[in-house]
Amino acid sequence: MTDFAARRTTMVDTQVRPSDVTKYTVIEAMLTVPREQFVPRDQVEAAYVGENIPLAPRRVVLEPRTLAKMLDIAAIGNSELVLDIGCGLGYSSAVVARFAEAVVAVEADEDMATEAQSLLSAQGADNVVVHTGPLDQGAAEHGPYDVILLQGAAETVPAALLDQLKEGGRAVVPFAEGALGVVRIGYKIDGEVHWRFAFNATAPILPGFEQETAFAL
Repeated sequence: MTDFAARRTTMVDTQVRPSDVTKYTVIEAMLTVPREQFVPRDQVEAAYVGENIPLAPRRVVLEPRTLAKMLDIAAIGNSELVLDIGCGLGYSSAVVARFAEAVVAVEADEDMATEAQSLLSAQGADNVVVHTGPLDQGAAEHGPYDVILLQGAAETVPAALLDQLKEGGRAVVPFAEGALGVVRIGYKIDGEVHWRFAFNATAPILPGFEQETAFAL
């Protein structure tokens, strides 16, 4: 029988801690949440490898290092409301739920959203609401949010989504730029989001987050 708890410890010791992730809340959550429960059944054995795990076309469970570093820089407090875009089967939301006040997890795929709600409930993550709808629309009715996270890359972040961020809040987004990809953290100041570089990481571009192509006549 596979010892997933041991694999989880190894994941944190070899992928998370060496990546300058220092916040105890993030490390504790990633040591605790059973990642193998939140991946497709045929990917269970790969649950703790250091790479993105495919969920559907252009959809993945972000590699542990990427998610951990995003959460480390987000510095989510226990009184904060988090919008988790593209939650898939709910792993990222289950992790965040351990140290945020509440999480609104957005998933466009109805089957994945239903399964995510079931898996999150089974883990006792009762402070997560799974919202089914287009990823780029967020969930304005539950906002505004202290933190917005994207579980995939963006070429551009729609204004309708950034409008759901509280003044003084922050967004952590992997941007698709060249071969490497760049994760940035954006701070909302006077109604504008100001982005700064955090680290390099790659992920597929989420549906609805593509740069619109301008056609010249």
